[in-house]
Amino acid sequence: MPVTEERKAQMKAYAAANKDKFKAYRAANKDKKAAYNKEYKKENKEKIAAQTKARYEANKARFEAYIKEYNKTEAGIKSKRMSNWRRRGVNNVTDELYDYFMSCDNCEVCKCEFTETINKCLDHDHDTGDFRYVLCRECNCNDNWKNKI
Repeated sequence: MPVTEERKAQMKAYAAANKDKFKAYRAANKDKKAAYNKEYKKENKEKIAAQTKARYEANKARFEAYIKEYNKTEAGIKSKRMSNWRRRGVNNVTDELYDYFMSCDNCEVCKCEFTETINKCLDHDHDTGDFRYVLCRECNCNDNWKNKI
């Protein structure tokens, strides 16, 4: 049974008049609401997955355009780079590590300046996953830094 425009206006007016009352109720019953939501998600997992998939399919072009634009932003570039580090096995990937990486202007071994043609690499120990140095691609690929340090 569809809701009429008149009923929508009444509900909107009631919500506006009782905004503080609703806010207080939500604050007082935060745990109860969280428990209800958790139980609902557990019982309706397949239904929610189907709805999410249908929503994605219906708006696929819009989602892909949004993701494409986000990946061009500074936050998107940062997120992608940190994700790649984690995927490659670097431990303790944090904002501080990212900021340190971005602030390095020279290779920590050969001291060459990073440019568009000289790529910056995050070196890590492949056994432990711990970060070691910010290196140029040549030092990182050839492991010649081990002889210099």
